[in-house]
Amino acid sequence: MKSFVELAKTRRSVRSFDGNSLPEETLKELKQYAEEASNPFGIKVRFEFLDADEHKLSSPVLTGEKCYVSGVVARGEHAEEAYGYSFEKLLMKAHEMGLGTVWIGGTMPREKFEQATGLAEGEIMPCMSPLGKTARKMSVKEAVMRKGVKADSRLKFEELFYVGNFETPMTEQYAKEHGLFDDLEAVRVAPSAVNKQPWRVVVEGQKAHFYEKHDKGYMTPDYDLQKIDLGIALYHFESQLVSEMRKPVLSFEAPAVKAPEGVDYVATYSF
Repeated sequence: MKSFVELAKTRRSVRSFDGNSLPEETLKELKQYAEEASNPFGIKVRFEFLDADEHKLSSPVLTGEKCYVSGVVARGEHAEEAYGYSFEKLLMKAHEMGLGTVWIGGTMPREKFEQATGLAEGEIMPCMSPLGKTARKMSVKEAVMRKGVKADSRLKFEELFYVGNFETPMTEQYAKEHGLFDDLEAVRVAPSAVNKQPWRVVVEGQKAHFYEKHDKGYMTPDYDLQKIDLGIALYHFESQLVSEMRKPVLSFEAPAVKAPEGVDYVATYSF
């Protein structure tokens, strides 16, 4: 059985699909899993599976898709992190089932998707993903988009992870010697909006403090897209720890670590 990080490394964002609808049994399994896609924040994330033809939905960056899943959460503290965590959990399940997915946060007719989702007062629907079998050949526009966001590249360990404070970058060798390489590598390969990788992690002993490094253009009046990315990173870190039979615990007490300007504390995993 593959560890979580090995599975995560086999996944990529898919924007070209084979044009076929999902089998009923596949859709049923995903819907059941979505109902149980909990998160350590204890916040319910609602998922709606949408037929492209029935709702007349499309996205300019996708081809061949017949089904989407949208995620909805009530506004509130930690809503974005819970959203990122639960949605990524569902998309990793879809990947495990052999389906292609991609996080879509902007390149869609938002009003049409919100209407099809049945968005209620006090709820937000930051993202959706297509669901389907990957096309045999990547479309030209997908290839161009992947090149534009450098989809296959990631920041180095030393740019994302630190030991004790933000003045001491962590090397891969240090991570390996302290039994944290796979756990942090699972974070490093996680998807994020325009591949910005806004997470920064300071490790203190048996604790990993997660921070958000803000970039301009990702805050909306209703939510912070990069905080959703932090939820994705938290899910990846926890999932790898769990696959190693460890028992991570999430908390929210900020450590006495001085963060650079534009970098804010989010949460801590004890492991």
